Amino acid sequence: MNDVGKRVLVAGATGYVGRHIIARLHDEGFIVRAVVRDKARASAPGAYGAPALTELVDEWVIAPDGAADLRPDIMAGVDHVVSALGVTRQKADPWAIDFLLNLRYLELAEQMDVASFLYVGVMNAATGSSAVSRAKHAFIEALSRSRVAAQIVNPSGYFSDLTEIYDLARRGVAFGLGDGSVRLSPIHGADLADFCATRLGSGAGSWDVGGPEALTYRDIVRIAFEAAGKKPRYTRVPAPLASAAVWTADRISPRAGSLTRFFLDGMQTDSVGEPHGTHTLADYYAALAH
Repeated sequence: MNDVGKRVLVAGATGYVGRHIIARLHDEGFIVRAVVRDKARASAPGAYGAPALTELVDEWVIAPDGAADLRPDIMAGVDHVVSALGVTRQKADPWAIDFLLNLRYLELAEQMDVASFLYVGVMNAATGSSAVSRAKHAFIEALSRSRVAAQIVNPSGYFSDLTEIYDLARRGVAFGLGDGSVRLSPIHGADLADFCATRLGSGAGSWDVGGPEALTYRDIVRIAFEAAGKKPRYTRVPAPLASAAVWTADRISPRAGSLTRFFLDGMQTDSVGEPHGTHTLADYYAALAH
């Protein structure tokens, strides 16, 4: 890696992936500038074992009002931008965050001639039916046309997202669409951070990445039950019932409908990326069990 010592601005710094990325950049000797809404929250440990940022950030940008607080000087001296900014379960509009706020960072990076912009997206965004997928895909398209070197990293899924399956296994039952044969290669935040850090300074590109194992949904359920010390019990959800769940979620709120579509899409489409890292899902679930 030949960019050590250069300055990296990280957006989405307090999320699961953002925290792991900052930890890796710090360890590699980069100067880390983190954009956060709340420094106190950033200084506390994150969810799912993600690190606190107190000792890892060299320069803080406090932006409680999001885009309204982002001015060109936040990019002063910045060599690379890394964005792990996006909506999952937060009470926010995916279009406002995944597309418009990321677009604002990209506009500022272009104005200040930043060398590269690495964006952590998601696999299969182009074919996803949810507002989350559509917003991510729209930003990927915009980034791909930028004069800034575009680096697009699409993970298969995070270990943190699969914590819910372990929680279901602890209760004695897990649900899934069909026979559970859909395959994915979920990745630990630290392994994804390592992949991203090794791409800085390497030029434009797009990569689908996963952890070291390709697993079916049924494999994931089995591993969760083994960690929970329970006998596996897998309940198949018929497709019509899934459609009914989307219909109901749409009537609760647009956000609920979008998240339901996003997670159902993930249960119906193979998402296997380039294998990377050493962390296994079994070890992650075992840590949760203890």
